[in-house]
Amino acid sequence: MLPPVAPMLAKSVKEIPRGSYAYEPKWDGFRSIIFRDGDEVEIGSRNEKPMTRYFPEVVEAVKQHLPNRCVIDGELIVVGESGDRLDFEALQQRVHPAVSRVRLLSVQTPARFIAFDLLALDDVDYTGRSFTERRAALEEALGRAASPIHTTPLTYDPDVAQQWFHQFEGAGLDGVVAKPQQLPYQPDKRVMFKIKHERTADCVVAGYRTHKSGPDSIGSLLLGLYDPAGELISVGVIGAFSAARRKELFVELQPLVTTFDDHPWAWAKQEAGTRTPRNSEGSRWSVGKDLSFIPLRPERVVEVRYEHMEGNRFRHTAQFNRWRPDRTPESCTYEQLEEPINFDLADILATGSTSPAAST
Repeated sequence: MLPPVAPMLAKSVKEIPRGSYAYEPKWDGFRSIIFRDGDEVEIGSRNEKPMTRYFPEVVEAVKQHLPNRCVIDGELIVVGESGDRLDFEALQQRVHPAVSRVRLLSVQTPARFIAFDLLALDDVDYTGRSFTERRAALEEALGRAASPIHTTPLTYDPDVAQQWFHQFEGAGLDGVVAKPQQLPYQPDKRVMFKIKHERTADCVVAGYRTHKSGPDSIGSLLLGLYDPAGELISVGVIGAFSAARRKELFVELQPLVTTFDDHPWAWAKQEAGTRTPRNSEGSRWSVGKDLSFIPLRPERVVEVRYEHMEGNRFRHTAQFNRWRPDRTPESCTYEQLEEPINFDLADILATGSTSPAAST
């Protein structure tokens, strides 16, 4: 089995399914398939492009802890400075073009690999076997592995999975994945199920970016929430609109277009150190892409769906739910956000084998 191999995928469902399933935590990191043949190691990615050069410390850990010849599916993660939750933003920073920066970050914010499926071991191709067979072989193969290589926890009990769904979010995890026990490994097929956290929040619309289709279409709306000091903080965007709706929104929002003179995200705010959308205009993640925005008077309120927060921002792009003409902008504060239960990430990483509830 040679790289690249597209990882097996999951489709979103609202509730944890019951039946002949195995359940795992859904990690918030970079999906990666690791190939090892002696001293040759390659770290594949979701888009099948190698990420090996960005994670030299993981390469060394693979040589130390993984079987001599294997292909293992899993997730790259970074543990935050607090040590008790994931830090996806720090993980993103690891993908850097400068070799010197890569070396420095490999020491400052080292990554870990969470293994959750075995595709090949020595001369044996496991992809045609059931998940339960692959999982048993994975546990045996990684039985002596140690940090930063971990085997993801697993249970066959849906009640335990439900408990994980609520508890593990406090450590920065995304939700739960359900895998049919007899499922063979199917690259690039959505044959698993993922259950992710979804919440709503009322946000202020403080600007927009135009769509690539033309200057009279909305690409995304910029969202804000007020902090305890009364400052409007940039928390993310929404942008999944139909072509017709993009044009309608452009017309609707024109009366609110203003200048940066009195806007809460003016250049003066950036110079003072406040994080605003304008900080991203020269982002190295979007070289050549115009990330400037049109400021709006912060008067309209929109209800959005979101999964969870990363610091003071939405971790993923939020989804439009409905307009809230009954809400005032000043009422859109961080206080409305639901706080997950605190949970120590070390407790999850320490549970590397099948949960005791799996035998029930």
